[in-house]
Amino acid sequence: MLYPKVFNPLDLGFITLKNRIIMGSMHTGLEEAKGGFERMAAYYSERAKGEVGLIITGGVAPNRRAWLTPFGAKLTTDAEATKHKVITEAVHKAGGKICLQILHGGRYSFHPFAVAPSAIKSPISKFKPWKLTGSGIWSTIRDFGNTAFLAKQAGYDGVEIMGSEGYLINQFIVPKTNHRNDEWGGTFENRIRFPLEIIKEVKKRAGNEFLIIFRLSMLDLIDEGSTLEEVILLAQQLEKSGVHIINTGIGWHEARIPTIASSVPNGAFTWITQKLKNEIKIPLIATNRINTIDQAEMILQNGEADLISMARPFLADPYIVQKSKNGQANLVNTCIACNQACLDQIFKQQVASCLVNPFACHETEMISTKTNTRKKIAVIGGGPSGMAFSLEAAKRGHEIHVFEKQNILGGQFNLASLIPGKEEFKETTRYFEENLKLYNVRIHLNITFTLEHVKSLGFDEVVVSSGVKPRRIEIEGINHPKVISYPDAIKFPEKIGKNVAIIGAGGIGYDVASTLVHKRELSYYKHWGIDQEYKSRGGIMQSAHNEPNHKVWLLQRKEGKMGETLGKTTGWIHRLNLKKLKVDTIAGVEYQKIDDQGIHIVVNNKPKLLAADTVIICAGQESENELVKDLEKYGIKFYVIGGALKAGEVDAKRAIMEGVELGLKI
Repeated sequence: MLYPKVFNPLDLGFITLKNRIIMGSMHTGLEEAKGGFERMAAYYSERAKGEVGLIITGGVAPNRRAWLTPFGAKLTTDAEATKHKVITEAVHKAGGKICLQILHGGRYSFHPFAVAPSAIKSPISKFKPWKLTGSGIWSTIRDFGNTAFLAKQAGYDGVEIMGSEGYLINQFIVPKTNHRNDEWGGTFENRIRFPLEIIKEVKKRAGNEFLIIFRLSMLDLIDEGSTLEEVILLAQQLEKSGVHIINTGIGWHEARIPTIASSVPNGAFTWITQKLKNEIKIPLIATNRINTIDQAEMILQNGEADLISMARPFLADPYIVQKSKNGQANLVNTCIACNQACLDQIFKQQVASCLVNPFACHETEMISTKTNTRKKIAVIGGGPSGMAFSLEAAKRGHEIHVFEKQNILGGQFNLASLIPGKEEFKETTRYFEENLKLYNVRIHLNITFTLEHVKSLGFDEVVVSSGVKPRRIEIEGINHPKVISYPDAIKFPEKIGKNVAIIGAGGIGYDVASTLVHKRELSYYKHWGIDQEYKSRGGIMQSAHNEPNHKVWLLQRKEGKMGETLGKTTGWIHRLNLKKLKVDTIAGVEYQKIDDQGIHIVVNNKPKLLAADTVIICAGQESENELVKDLEKYGIKFYVIGGALKAGEVDAKRAIMEGVELGLKI
């Protein structure tokens, strides 16, 4: 067997999981969407067909005060339980098992009726919570039990109690947010009484043969968080209380340390599960930035955990488990941890999806059918949009030829994969290359496509997906030898001097700045201040920084916040990272000229000289679609997608989506 540990079933007596891979909890927005239950049924059953061992749903509130946002998902009545049956029946029919996550937002709830152990406002919510009364605490405990009972009635195989990430249960556990002096606060024994009473109530209402997973915050990454000793003691008490499996929670949402972004190393937190592994007898789940079955097998082989939770990897590819089991790991669409279509969209209150797999959460809307009219189609450009279109169109039966002027496919993703922390972007190119080969797409490299190709090779239609090129800007001295484009800066770092000015503070500007000041020899843990010895509360320590190789100025013409176009969930990481590494960010810049002395600018009506040895232009892109005019002139039917259609900020999410949508309808 390829993965003996992964595919070793877990028998808990009353329930058996067919393998050790868990689809971790993710809120998708389908929970509140119109027709959401039917869409969730299709979404989860697709993952069940892909042979995941167990699915855990997005968080569902046990009462209204628990809502993360007004009118969020809750399970409190028989009528609501009935609606869930379409989900559980679909998953079971597909051969899967599914647990409902019960989540109480506590002070993270974004509404004026939020409650918490103490009336202490969260830095990530504008609402100060109400302090729970003693009777309010007991009522909340009963509500957890009621939701577990209803989940069982709805056909779920169990529940996960969300006790981490800084939500209500976690808020009771740590001294930072629990300032009570009654039987629910003060001593550690009092602070953990709340989760233990919840488990007792859940078992009372749902019975012993109903799976209970507890999501335990093993590393809070905040000051006044839990100690390692407290984490171990709580885990042992949870085991005694009848919890069947303990899942890993890493970092509160308010922690200023990235835990799931692409810059976080794969399997970065298995060391903490290993510290707990020998202290309890019940199975333990490792999580966070584990995105291949190979990584999962290694963690299990090393004895660091008993099960592996993957969340976003199941957005990227619902069949990751099945493909790996069948020796087809090369065909897996790997999660690149970009957050752009999943978490970023959720925080905008949109339905989640996946940048590399737009079908995710849209299974009932985006359906591929075989074509009745086979066409011979030329695709001009092998970047993300061109590859996405080619794969979907080829699956439907069209004859596809891709023409790429470079010697490799990938387009802007090839540049992205050279950025520290974005190396996994090359996995998307690998996925497309392997699958294009599987569907007999013809790849023509090192060829600049012309009208002659249309005429001589007899194409029915043409898809222009030729991408973008750096936007040229007009500044006196723009042709000075010290001026280079961002592609050259990324590909040829030897061209860059000691002092560097970057014109443009969009995503590419931040990526280039990060590349220049990044120190590969400094570990992720030291850079962000994570105490792997776990001697401090919350597992945090003073961060360490090596002196960067370059002095960098990041310049923006617009006034106001720098990096405003960065992702909602990752922008703070980029801004904080550059601040740690002493990059000077300057907004409201008027560019005067570039000469031997450097770059001359005006800020707040005051002239300033930055003694830059190199000036890197990151001022946006232009569409590279010169062929369009010729195609129009000769009356050839064509389509334009991706960067060739609209440049602006490089937008891989839009590019891949446009490629897929065209591939489904052409």
